[in-house]
Amino acid sequence: MENGLVTLKSGQGRWILTATVLGSGLAMLDSTVVNVALPALGKELGGGMAGLQWTINAYTLTLAGLILLGGSMGDRFGRRKIFLIGTVWFALASALCGLAPNIEVLIAARGLQGVGGALLTPGSLAIIQASFVRGDRPRAVGAWSGLGGVASAIGPLVGGWLVQSAGWRWAFLINLPFAALVVFVTLRHVPETRDEQASGRFDVLGSVLAALSLAGITYGLTEKGAPVPLVVGVVLMAAFVILEIKRSPDALVPVGLFRDKVFTAVNVVTLIMYAAMGVVFFLLVVQLQVVSGFGPIAAGSALLPVTILMMLLSPRAGEVAKRVGPRLPMTLGILVAGVGFLWMGAIGEGSSYWLQVLPAVSVFGLGLSAAVAPLTSTVLATAPERYAGTASGINNAVARTGGLLAVAAIPPLVGLVGNAFKEPAVFDAGFKSAMVISAGMMAVAAAITFFTIRTNVLAADDD
Repeated sequence: MENGLVTLKSGQGRWILTATVLGSGLAMLDSTVVNVALPALGKELGGGMAGLQWTINAYTLTLAGLILLGGSMGDRFGRRKIFLIGTVWFALASALCGLAPNIEVLIAARGLQGVGGALLTPGSLAIIQASFVRGDRPRAVGAWSGLGGVASAIGPLVGGWLVQSAGWRWAFLINLPFAALVVFVTLRHVPETRDEQASGRFDVLGSVLAALSLAGITYGLTEKGAPVPLVVGVVLMAAFVILEIKRSPDALVPVGLFRDKVFTAVNVVTLIMYAAMGVVFFLLVVQLQVVSGFGPIAAGSALLPVTILMMLLSPRAGEVAKRVGPRLPMTLGILVAGVGFLWMGAIGEGSSYWLQVLPAVSVFGLGLSAAVAPLTSTVLATAPERYAGTASGINNAVARTGGLLAVAAIPPLVGLVGNAFKEPAVFDAGFKSAMVISAGMMAVAAAITFFTIRTNVLAADDD
């Protein structure tokens, strides 16, 4: 232990990593489990494609709108404390989701789930950044990314098994025992850390403006013929930006962080990359069930290669990025993932798992494994250490916002409206168009990475 910090090889270091991976993995697992349950819950509760979109987006909306406040609260009041509160909140909201009698209650409960996610998600990464010695942070972040990615990828398999054997409600109720384990490990092994220099008031108005602007934009994109909410959302977003500039340094988003061009660039890359990924995760498991004829378990199992690749390669990608810089592994990883999306466009009626699905998801998994750990390390390396929770919150908010807006906008753009999830031919055509759009977004993200991310940014973090 050095200056109160721990090493990754120590017993406490391993427990800290376990707690943070389990906590963030809880939120990641839930989002992918729910994707597999969409056809089943849609048939039981109704609501059409819009109902399915809001089942995903109600959660992402509150998560993206409040995650910055969650990061700031952790820095101020204690990262462990806010992490624990978020975990318990998430578990209680999950129980409400599992008991929902109709689509409206489910959507409301998903919004409450997002509040819990906004408290626990930034805290997990901030705890790593504040607890480990500087030299171990890239490897710890790599392990966090890889194991967290495992939770994301294994989610569809778990969800498929739960939906097929016990019903879609267990896709939410399964969160309760996992949350209890997170609380137990955190209370026993995770030290409390906070920003001792934090002062001033919380930017509650900024949080409200951020959440309302995203709600307006999302509603306007999801519901056809609703331009007023879209316009209102854009206006509120502009007001949020102006407010943050005026309220610096006590703003929800410290404007000074964006003076670093690499920090700004990596967040733009995050926005585009996670927008594309959000569309793929939303549509792929539905495509496999509605068009290709896979059952819930088979559809969930389709993403197992991503699980294996993330587990094996993400920690190594963090180490490679430390040696050669993040630009090359990020650029290549994002491009390879985009190729995987194009390949997914070949999945359709009667597709074989071995010939169409496995190659596409394996290529995607290779690219994701190479890109995520360097991206995350770059975000933290370009922000002052005292803003660890805030920087993590900003990047998470950007990622969730990308997925939120893309899931709202792209399905209607490609014709996936009404009861499209019950019409295989309509869904298939829309899915193929959406994969092309997603691959194009990844190409743009790769280009931005190559021309803006410094090779030595992680080396600077070791100084």
